[in-house]
Amino acid sequence: MTDASRVQRSSVFEFSQILAEPTPVGERRKFFASPTATLDEFGVHMTTLNPGQAPHPPHKHADEEMILIGEGTLEITINEQVQRAGPGSVVFVAPYDLHGWKNVGQTRANYFVLRWATGKTGPER
Repeated sequence: MTDASRVQRSSVFEFSQILAEPTPVGERRKFFASPTATLDEFGVHMTTLNPGQAPHPPHKHADEEMILIGEGTLEITINEQVQRAGPGSVVFVAPYDLHGWKNVGQTRANYFVLRWATGKTGPER
């Protein structure tokens, strides 16, 4: 059972108030990661990725993930299928699919990542 004091309430997260944390490949802004009224865990962050960079090697996990691309061009690989995605594109990654991406544009890429877990989310493997 989720501690009611940790449940994410309706909120506005003002972009200018979210600290940009430098990373070796750009920067990251963490908006929140917490339980909600219907999800065991829900998290939202924004990544800024420098040209030619990838945030991490391809990986897989038990939870679902959605990427919303705001600026730039990403080369998305899901289970060895490669596709380019630009501003306004949405990428959905199902549980345990091997996935990764790289900024293949000439400018920084900005994208939001939403990840969630429920009672149906399987174990990590």
